[in-house]
Amino acid sequence: MDSLAGKQPCNDECPVKKTADVIEGKWTTLIIRELLAGKKRYSEIQRALKGISPKILTTRLRHLEKQGIVSRTVYATVPPTTEYELTLIGKTLKDVLNAMAIFGKQL
Repeated sequence: MDSLAGKQPCNDECPVKKTADVIEGKWTTLIIRELLAGKKRYSEIQRALKGISPKILTTRLRHLEKQGIVSRTVYATVPPTTEYELTLIGKTLKDVLNAMAIFGKQL
């Protein structure tokens, strides 16, 4: 039996729940996927994710920043330039997304 399978209740300390809380919401994993390649400007992320609204993209990026997954750098240019990149902990989600890709290929 898998070590993750229902041996204990899934409370706030459950590692699977903690991960789900970070990557929750439509588009979140796809934003992370885009940033795995390196720093990107807001407009680059938006162009890569066909159909995402500016409001949702901003909300998801703020959520990921608050969780310590994404860092944001604002440059004092006219107009201001903002770049996003994964933090060290954010980069560890690569294995999670790779596992999702393997699962998705089986569907």
